[in-house]
Amino acid sequence: MSLPEHRIRRATLEDREALKKMWASMHFDVTDLERRLTEFQVAEGMDGKLLGAVGFQIANSQGWLHSEAFTDFGLADGLRSLFWKRLQSVASNHGVLRVWTRENSSFWIQLGFQAASAGTLQKLPESWNRSAVDWLTLPLKDENAIASIEREIALFMTAEKQRTEKVIGQAKTFKTIVTVIGFLLAFAIFGVAVWLYFARNTGGPPAPP
Repeated sequence: MSLPEHRIRRATLEDREALKKMWASMHFDVTDLERRLTEFQVAEGMDGKLLGAVGFQIANSQGWLHSEAFTDFGLADGLRSLFWKRLQSVASNHGVLRVWTRENSSFWIQLGFQAASAGTLQKLPESWNRSAVDWLTLPLKDENAIASIEREIALFMTAEKQRTEKVIGQAKTFKTIVTVIGFLLAFAIFGVAVWLYFARNTGGPPAPP
């Protein structure tokens, strides 16, 4: 269902009371979610009333879609579609590689979310309860390719650091050599100046001791 007359936006403090009523109707922990209000996106009707909300927490390049709630579940799938477009934009802006959820609506399954394997669960931030058995996940980017690129960048940076340190070391050695040569040259010029002074004022160079 297309709902062009509805707007998706980030929740604000002005939405708190409406959200609390919505969360209570879903039997969520209202106190906990109220503290995390800024994680939520809300769906607003033409009359300014909230019709739905969904949380999206980001940690370690992972996104957690959670605590979806609606005042009218007849609009749920249409609003989920709008929420998903919004969340994709948020995820892209924050470099999210994979999205997780424990929402079991058929909408998310059809979208491509699948049950997380034991290996995939290792990517889940520990604070999100890895022991839960109902995690669904959807990769947004090729994590293996990104990891490979990051390794190549790390190797390149290491090589560049070593090369820079080598150049700096060579520069310090060159500077030392130039300083010594400059000192010897200055000493030689001083000696010649002294010799010329005595030659000019005494008719000859100073006698050796």
